[in-house]
Amino acid sequence: MDRVLSGMRPTGPLHLGHWLGALENWVRLQETHECFFMVADLHALMGEYENPADIRKNSVEMIVDWIACGINPSNIFIQSEISEHAELALMLGMLTPLGWLERNPTYKEQLREIQGRDLTTYGFLGYPVLQAADILLYKANKVPVGEDQLAHLELTREIIRRFRHLYKSSLFPEPEALLTKASKILGTDRRKMSKSYGNAINLSDSEQAIKKKIQSMITDPARIKASDPGHPDSCNVFSYYSMFSRDLVHDVRDWCTNAKKGCTDCKKNFSDVMVDFLRPVQKKREEIRDSMKDGTRYNVALKMLVGAGQQRAEKVAKGTMSEVKKILNMNQWIHEN
Repeated sequence: MDRVLSGMRPTGPLHLGHWLGALENWVRLQETHECFFMVADLHALMGEYENPADIRKNSVEMIVDWIACGINPSNIFIQSEISEHAELALMLGMLTPLGWLERNPTYKEQLREIQGRDLTTYGFLGYPVLQAADILLYKANKVPVGEDQLAHLELTREIIRRFRHLYKSSLFPEPEALLTKASKILGTDRRKMSKSYGNAINLSDSEQAIKKKIQSMITDPARIKASDPGHPDSCNVFSYYSMFSRDLVHDVRDWCTNAKKGCTDCKKNFSDVMVDFLRPVQKKREEIRDSMKDGTRYNVALKMLVGAGQQRAEKVAKGTMSEVKKILNMNQWIHEN
């Protein structure tokens, strides 16, 4: 059976973009692959090193969302709790040419785009090496990625080839991309959905919050009056119908183009659709919360939620790291007779 490794950084509430971009796919992959899903808190620290206080809390909330969406807890683990991630990343960093990292297109792009944080750090430059270590520790041969992550995966393959060349070892398989065809979902203001923009519909939002956000959504800018014919293909609300209520798409197009219903009523109707869509997830979230004996102590909550998954991942990681040390002639110094 193919082995999959994927993860997310716990930087805030998960929203509809996370569901469409990753979680929906992960739920399907569990049925056909051996899966390891990582709470990438070390990667979160890379960007949040100045304000790390919320990383643990965000990790718990993210895990609750994952399980509520259908992710098996035995497939979940926390990156920083397995020291082999940092250990292997350090070793791989020793053999990764600096030029490979400096030419990384995502690195250059994010340095230009991300404002308000100093990312001219060793950790930010080298985070593709940590990503490679994440994948290699579990000998994953399939990695779900979007097109923007293909360069990172190719760098992982280059590191594996260099490891093979230097140490004459075929320990690590070259991972293949499982290209995630994410539906393009915009935020309520038509910009990219992001917690930093305040334009996201979160999986944990209350019914009242969902309806308020949808009522604030920008619709067809060319439709001034309810009696004016609409243009659904340029309306953000219509794009949501096409993703979350496909059985209504024909009706929505009809009442929009023929001015049978105004934008306010259309958004009110979609609010009910969205509330119904998220209801099973939120019901499951409540059940998980009720099962947590002390939801304010995040270390306790984490252990309760992912204990089995953590043990499973740790066993695999330790086994791989032992093999790496043997290849590098770095094991059993203390224990040799």
